[in-house]
Amino acid sequence: MSAIKTRPPTGRVPWPLILLEGGEKSGKSWSAAVLSASERVGQTYWIDLGEGASDEYGAIPGVRYLVVEHDGTWAQIMDQVRALRCEAERASQAGEPPVVLVVDSMTAEWELLKDWAGNRAKSSRANREKLAKDPNAEVSIPMNLWNDATARHRRLMTILMTFPGIVIVTARGKEVAALDAGGTPIAGTKDYKVEGHKSLPYDASAWVRLARDSEARLVGARSVHVGIRPGRDAAKPLPEDWTLEWLIFDGLKCGADSHARRIVQPQAGAESPDLDDLSDIAKELLGLAEDAADKDGLTKAWRATGAALKAGQISQAEADHVGRRITRLNEELAGEAA
Repeated sequence: MSAIKTRPPTGRVPWPLILLEGGEKSGKSWSAAVLSASERVGQTYWIDLGEGASDEYGAIPGVRYLVVEHDGTWAQIMDQVRALRCEAERASQAGEPPVVLVVDSMTAEWELLKDWAGNRAKSSRANREKLAKDPNAEVSIPMNLWNDATARHRRLMTILMTFPGIVIVTARGKEVAALDAGGTPIAGTKDYKVEGHKSLPYDASAWVRLARDSEARLVGARSVHVGIRPGRDAAKPLPEDWTLEWLIFDGLKCGADSHARRIVQPQAGAESPDLDDLSDIAKELLGLAEDAADKDGLTKAWRATGAALKAGQISQAEADHVGRRITRLNEELAGEAA
């Protein structure tokens, strides 16, 4: 029997992942851009996904963010996010102000993954034959492909949730008809829907709702400082002159001793008994393989694994583990193309 391992909680405030959510033209991207002008933050990096506001908002007086270039593919987006995490860690270790990462928007991120799952479904042999007979035939996305899309989203969110700096993500939101258990609209009743992966609001450490015709509201926060008890208090109106700088440093009380949020991920146990022992580099290589969109991407992961082994950055056992996963993914791609 193992000894009980415990530690007291630190009470320290981690750097936040803030969700800015609301309808069109409600100020989500604008608020994120204005944060970059604060002297309390370091370099801000902006990943534009389907919104197109990053260049024009560079004309806002005082802003100083950099636009992250990518080709819109999942592999390049994740490659840039990983590189930005390394830069944020470097800045943190050097005692510099926190790096800020803006992802605008997570609505487009989930649409990208849904399209990816849909295209994979259409490329199966059975569905290719079905579409050849009827180009307008309905193609259902099987659960395994939805699981793959969710797994990709989860890998991105894990990086964002444990980012050694400040993360701002945007998403569209709107009122929709409330439905009963059978899926029938309930007359005179509305629900509110955040457009993105369903877990997005849960993963955010603070959730701000913006609207053109009413005040900004703090829907919820994982914090003991902002005066909202999770699960008990209603959304809290923010001051008319609120800013993200105020929310982060004065509301959430982030400061010099803030740190990256620590998350212990549940492991698959018997399905991957050696995953617990993988080094960070080996896990990065696994992520590179999982995010590969085609055989070229898997070849890149294979070569990177070999280079890491040759450089002594990973063990032979880790290289074998990653290699087996690359082989399995290659077989899956071949099966889809058959």
